[in-house]
Amino acid sequence: MYSIKQVTEMLGIPAVTLRAWENRYHAVEPLRTDSGYRIYTEENVEDLRWLKEQVDSNHMSISHAVRLLKTHKDEQNKADAILAEPMPQIGNDDAFRKMEDQIYQSLFQFQGERANALIDFGFTMYGYDAMFYQVLVPILIRVGDAWENGRASVAQEHYMTQLISQRFYQFFHLFPIYPHLPKVLAMCPEGEHHQVGLMLFSLFLRKNGAEVLYLGANTPTEGVLPILKDQKIDLVCISVTNEEMAKTADDVVTTIRKHAPNIQFALGGQGYEKAKKPKYKQWILTGSAHDWQDWFTETYMAKFHPRDLFSKR
Repeated sequence: MYSIKQVTEMLGIPAVTLRAWENRYHAVEPLRTDSGYRIYTEENVEDLRWLKEQVDSNHMSISHAVRLLKTHKDEQNKADAILAEPMPQIGNDDAFRKMEDQIYQSLFQFQGERANALIDFGFTMYGYDAMFYQVLVPILIRVGDAWENGRASVAQEHYMTQLISQRFYQFFHLFPIYPHLPKVLAMCPEGEHHQVGLMLFSLFLRKNGAEVLYLGANTPTEGVLPILKDQKIDLVCISVTNEEMAKTADDVVTTIRKHAPNIQFALGGQGYEKAKKPKYKQWILTGSAHDWQDWFTETYMAKFHPRDLFSKR
C-alpha cells in the first residue's frame, strides 16, 4: 500500500494531477483510511504507470488512455469469468469441443485477450499436444470453412488465423534441433491460402528434431529461391488442398530443381491425395502420422549413429 506522496515520488505524477485523473476520469479508485487519506494498491500504481506512459510517450489524451485501460480490464474480467467455469467431467472430447467453441466465438468477435487467456488455460489443463491437435487445428479448419461459405469476413478469417498461427509458432519452438537432420523449408505455393496440413507436418518434423523454416501460406516462388542457398536448405515441404493447386506445386518443384537440383521434397495434402497424374510421385507423402514417422525414420534417422546428434552441421 502506498500513500499519495509515495506514488508521486515513484511515478513523477504531481499530486494535483493524480487527484484530477481520479475525480474527472476515474482513472483509479484508491482505498481510503478512516481519516480520508488515499491509499494506493500495487494494481493502482501499475495502472497509473501505464496511463502516464500513454500520455507522455504516445501523446494520448488521459481520457482516451483511461477508456483503453477500462476496456482492457473489462475483457480480462470476462476471460477470468469464463476460466472460472467448471469444465465438463464427462469426457475430454466434450471439454475440447466446449473450449474450441469458446475460443472460436472469442476470435470471431475480435476478442483476442479473451481467446489467448482461454488458450493459456487449455495448455495448462491439457498440455500442448492435446490443445494443438484437439482444439486449435479444428478451429483453423472451422475458420477456413466459414470464410469459404461466406459466414466469416476476410478480416475475421485473417485475424483468427493470425492469432492461432502466432500460438503455433510459440509451440513450434519448444523442441530441440539436431544438427545432423535436414534443414527444412515449409511452404504452400502462391494461391494456396490453407496451411493447416503444412502446420501439422512442420510440427511433426520439429518434434523429431529437424530445423524448419516455416514460410506458410501463399508463398511466391521467386521469394523462395534466394533462401534455398543462403539457408542451406536440404528438404522442401509443400502442402496443397486441391488437385489444381497440386499442378501449381509441381511447377514450383520444377523451378526449384533448376536452381537447386540436389534438394529433396515432401509433397502432401488433399491435393496430392486426389491428384490423378502427379509429376513427382517419388516425393508424395500421404497417410497418417504413423506413416510420416516410418518415412522419417527410414529416410533420415536410420542413417545416423546416436553420437551424430551432437555433431555440428
